[in-house]
Amino acid sequence: MKQVVVLSGKGGTGKTTVVAGLAHLASRDGSLILVDADVDAPNLELLLQPQVIAETPFYSSKVAEIAQTECLRCGDCQAICRFEAVVQNDGDYWVDPVACEGCASCYYACPGGAIQMHEHLDGQWYHSATRFGTLFHARLEAGAENSGKMVSTLRQQALFRSHEEQADWIIVDGGPGTGCPVIAAVTGADLAVLVSEPTVSGVHDLKRAMGICDHFRVPVLVCVNKCDINPAVAQEIVDYCRQRAVSVVARVPYNEIVLTSIQRSCAVTELNDNVVAREIQNLWVAVRGRLAKT
Repeated sequence: MKQVVVLSGKGGTGKTTVVAGLAHLASRDGSLILVDADVDAPNLELLLQPQVIAETPFYSSKVAEIAQTECLRCGDCQAICRFEAVVQNDGDYWVDPVACEGCASCYYACPGGAIQMHEHLDGQWYHSATRFGTLFHARLEAGAENSGKMVSTLRQQALFRSHEEQADWIIVDGGPGTGCPVIAAVTGADLAVLVSEPTVSGVHDLKRAMGICDHFRVPVLVCVNKCDINPAVAQEIVDYCRQRAVSVVARVPYNEIVLTSIQRSCAVTELNDNVVAREIQNLWVAVRGRLAKT
């Protein structure tokens, strides 16, 4: 079983479109488990239309709560809180659970022992079935943090399931950026596919994502999406990858067939033969070839 993570460095590069295409092609060649690791804004489900099998609450943080019957109204909790999470109203003090970071400073500062730290529901994760295979995905509550821990939970569940199903691949749709959820998505992967776009921010963030993969010693393949919107910058990406001895294995042109696939809630590779599908097919061939060498 091999694990492939698809990253982008920035949002809006078309990463999830590529993941859906890879999932479709992989499902024809073997069995796979899918993970939507963009837990802050998951959208792989829009293309895969999963049927939820099980839903599990996710508790990963604690928030403070003030017992009004025991509160001395001294204000020590408000004074020590650096996140302005303790609010005074008509002489009473209460904690805003969205602003609370769970540092417990108020808990230790309270002279009356009126503050307790309680587990906070950060979101839910789901085990679902799709036409391509099992999908693990999640949704964080508004203002909830610990997305890195949520991604680790999803990947762990996917790994357990892959042993049960004897899956050939795990494909992870990583989140944008280079923060904790991305780090949690890339660690331990056998291969990273970086989906970039020919824009200034696309090049900049591609380099950052490549740096993370280098740090964790994960080999990289690059796909340049919307390659024809700025050919000069697209060539800059190719030149940079050549300097880094990284293969650019797909150059996907801008095409409205992608919009059609989104409207139909399907992978672009499921539509009639088209230029985008052909490039994603090239990408999948390159991914399989590289995985065969690891």
